[in-house]
Amino acid sequence: MTEQNDQNQEQQDQSQEQQEVGLYEKLAKRTAELLEESKKTLDEAMKKAKEEVSKAGDFSSEQMDKVASYVRRDLTENANKASEAVMTTVDPHRMAAGVQSVFSRILTSTADALSDLAQKAEKNLEFKTGEVTSPGTLTCKDCGAEMHMKNTTRIPPCPKCHKTLFRKSY
Repeated sequence: MTEQNDQNQEQQDQSQEQQEVGLYEKLAKRTAELLEESKKTLDEAMKKAKEEVSKAGDFSSEQMDKVASYVRRDLTENANKASEAVMTTVDPHRMAAGVQSVFSRILTSTADALSDLAQKAEKNLEFKTGEVTSPGTLTCKDCGAEMHMKNTTRIPPCPKCHKTLFRKSY
């Protein structure tokens, strides 16, 4: 009887994992579409995407909030990476002095805003076993072992030391 209960629990866990991975993909896709379509903030786009996906599916409010936090974390990290790429490709030495001055002021204020965003995002780089995440590399904070996630999936314990705390990179 216990073995049957264990099998049933495992099937329920797998079903919930598949549900949450699907929900993650739906929320991420719809939020990205809303951000591209209009001048909505991430919070506005996420709220609208959650409302739309809630109406279309049968997910609990708890599931929706948990998975939405994963999507927000990953979208914020992707935005930081894009901002860093822009900052490293700009070469102010090629510009005329007047343009350099204006551009310098813009970059300074942008850098300040990005610094604030980076600080907020840094705390979102911590991942735990059991959470759903998008593709990327998870590095165990205890032993440094890396796990390369190729698809959206639930995070397992570290294969080397079995700890449950990771830092993500893309």
